[in-house]
Amino acid sequence: MSDLGSEELEEEGENDLGEYDGDRNEAGERHGHGKARLPNGDTYEGSYEFGKRHGQGVYIFKNGARYIGEYVKNKKHGQGTFIYPDGSRYEGEWAYDQRHGHGTYYYINNDTYTGDWLAHQRHGQGTYFYAETGSKYVGTWVNGQQEGAAELVHLNHRYQGKFMNRNPVGPGKYVFDIGCEQHGEYRLTDVERGEEEEQEETLVTIIPKWKAMKITELALWTPTLPEEPPQTEAPVLEEVPVTEDTSELMEEAQFPQEGSEGEMDMKPGDEDPDTLRQESREYNYDMDQGNVNFEEESRQSEGRE
Repeated sequence: MSDLGSEELEEEGENDLGEYDGDRNEAGERHGHGKARLPNGDTYEGSYEFGKRHGQGVYIFKNGARYIGEYVKNKKHGQGTFIYPDGSRYEGEWAYDQRHGHGTYYYINNDTYTGDWLAHQRHGQGTYFYAETGSKYVGTWVNGQQEGAAELVHLNHRYQGKFMNRNPVGPGKYVFDIGCEQHGEYRLTDVERGEEEEQEETLVTIIPKWKAMKITELALWTPTLPEEPPQTEAPVLEEVPVTEDTSELMEEAQFPQEGSEGEMDMKPGDEDPDTLRQESREYNYDMDQGNVNFEEESRQSEGRE
């Protein structure tokens, strides 16, 4: 289930009192510890103050969902755990009934997100771990989307750059475990889809295309992403422009895609830079397939002597 739809579960209001068994103050209000069965079938057991849920408590919805944590004047506020009907759960900070602050969401496919939240959405710095592949996105989020400086870590390589609307954009680099980097940039291109003349509107898909530029030694990376890579006093590996004589480092790469209902599926590439070829290529980022396809810019003619 989506982590953006489960909040539709509503708790009973302060005027829907139902049955109550517990402490009261001199004014007859629920005050102290008590247990209530509400008219809609939900139950609450915990602390009350002046007739409202306040302090630690457990609220159980009739559909099986439950919240265990702090309340302030009938609102989930502070530290708490919400277990949703589909089995996913959120553990972290709340503010006025919304996931807000720092917390971890455990998805039903075993993916996890740990980081900042704002009004129920991933917002700020956070890490999304993909259980199926072992890859992870470490970086900035804006209103639930991957956006800003980030690092996408795979099993044997990583991509460092900027994202916009979940797409890699602008300058970036691939860092390989063998001890080198491939610098380049992603350029957004429009690709028309759907050739049926009966369609009133032609669907347009934005595809980031990778353009490799040079290969360098390993260098430290920071989220500031300077326009020019830092230069070292004694470079071990000389920068080499990507030409026909430059060895290609990647055979296949893939970026994570956010799946339906808040789940994000990603299959990282099986890049292996051991295979060296004398050819230069551009890489297309296919949003539908979730991978980067390589289109050759130049290839030696077959049968050249």
